[in-house]
Amino acid sequence: MQRMTKQRQAVFAELTRVPDFRSAQQIFEDLHKQGHKVGLATVYRNLQALADGHDVDVLRSADGESLFRVCHSSTHHHHLVCRNCGHTEEIELDMTEKWIHDIASAHGFTAVEHSVELFGLCQTCSASAADDKGPAGTQSSQDAQ
Repeated sequence: MQRMTKQRQAVFAELTRVPDFRSAQQIFEDLHKQGHKVGLATVYRNLQALADGHDVDVLRSADGESLFRVCHSSTHHHHLVCRNCGHTEEIELDMTEKWIHDIASAHGFTAVEHSVELFGLCQTCSASAADDKGPAGTQSSQDAQ
């Protein structure tokens, strides 16, 4: 494990405080609200170091921004992410893993790395979206105005 500097400890503590994926900018702003004097570049460097050490998960948002959160699994895994609220489930894709390695091997590739993030709506957001449409998919009275 890498050396835990004071800044890295602050970044990691902030990641532990909020379980959702967040951008470096959000983490930087929250650290400043708590009185930590750390620069944005330092936050990025420490997030990268934590990611390299497999202490945090990293995924790319729909607009390409890197998002970070504490990694809860010590094994290779993927993420199912709600594109509305950001709720995330860690998932394993055993059949997909085999397929990826078979395809790579068929093309002469070894030491293949990959990441898979699936984006959709969680149960809560799906139910909320259905409620907003009213019965049988019709608009609610507020939407019709």
